[in-house]
Amino acid sequence: MDLALSEEQEAVRRLAEDFVAREVTPHAVAWDRAEEVDRAIVKKLGAVGFLGLTIPEEYGGSGGDHLAYCLVTEELGRGDSSVRGIVSVSLGLVAKTVAAWGDEAQKREWLPRLASGEALGCFGLTEPGTGSDAGNLATRAVRDGEDFVVNGSKMFITNGTWADVVLLFARTNDTPGHKGVSAFLVPADTPGLTRRAVHGKLGLRGQATAELVLEDVRVPASAMLGPEGKGFTVAMSALAKGRMSVAAGCVGIAQAALDAAVRYAGEREQFGKPIASYQLVQELISDIAVDVDAARLLTWRVADLIDRGQDFATAASKAKLYASEAAVRAANNALQVFGGYGYIDEYPVGKLLRDARVMTLYEGTSQIQKLIIGRALTGVSAF
Repeated sequence: MDLALSEEQEAVRRLAEDFVAREVTPHAVAWDRAEEVDRAIVKKLGAVGFLGLTIPEEYGGSGGDHLAYCLVTEELGRGDSSVRGIVSVSLGLVAKTVAAWGDEAQKREWLPRLASGEALGCFGLTEPGTGSDAGNLATRAVRDGEDFVVNGSKMFITNGTWADVVLLFARTNDTPGHKGVSAFLVPADTPGLTRRAVHGKLGLRGQATAELVLEDVRVPASAMLGPEGKGFTVAMSALAKGRMSVAAGCVGIAQAALDAAVRYAGEREQFGKPIASYQLVQELISDIAVDVDAARLLTWRVADLIDRGQDFATAASKAKLYASEAAVRAANNALQVFGGYGYIDEYPVGKLLRDARVMTLYEGTSQIQKLIIGRALTGVSAF
């Protein structure tokens, strides 16, 4: 297996690196303190083609393969995970799902706008009472002539207050469990849909996270994405690819932790010499470096499997599990290198640790990933 990047992939990586250095890193601390990323970043992400990666050019996308997508996501995660989340959700969970499951009209309506940054998407799956138990949704969509009337609520929705379209999952019949769930593309300005910002988060503070409340929201039947009753399948297919995106973002966090620790260890002096000369500091740095490489290779394997058309779901769970836990370890080790200064937000490692911590929770907790991997290996469901 050739692990060298192609010229095109290397060009994409450099483009992302330059974009992050210019448009993201200088603002990351201010956005974190303000609990709000500058929304102008969305159009900039669209203009440079990052919101259209892997989407066919006939629908306004940028094309490219999934490894190029991982490279961009990693660089964005290295700069600010709140910005990475914009792309991971609007492109990774929404646009890619429309491309995979949408009819021609849905693709023509939404993909060009999502790919350009004219529109932003959010993924309406998690509810106040259903996180890991995603098949047990309480939100209901009741048929009324040519429409469905939706009532319910969603929680912790990334891009929620910014989105122009919600990929919404709701129960359309009384079949118990996931078999009664369907997916819909719901414009965010539909009457009856209200959005409430979630503030005070430990990490990803700049990300637009929201609670969605749906009260008699009328949605045309033509807005259903995929067959009726197959919404859980739609959601799980989106999350399988989404886990690759989260893993790549975690590689970016870990790489940022490594870069910061190496730089600081070379500058900071104690007992008359740089702390980089002390073996236990080198141990901390070497542990981060190994985690970075291992997480990156696991993530790249997922991209390779997708691009070759092979099954990737279990590999994606492995990558997401390892990379998210590795990002926490890397940021924590980097903070240890910084000592007391790591606890001050003028230095980068505290934010990295706060941002990393949620990665073990969303798009399937670490415990859910272990259950998925275990079921794949044994053939026995733990649910």
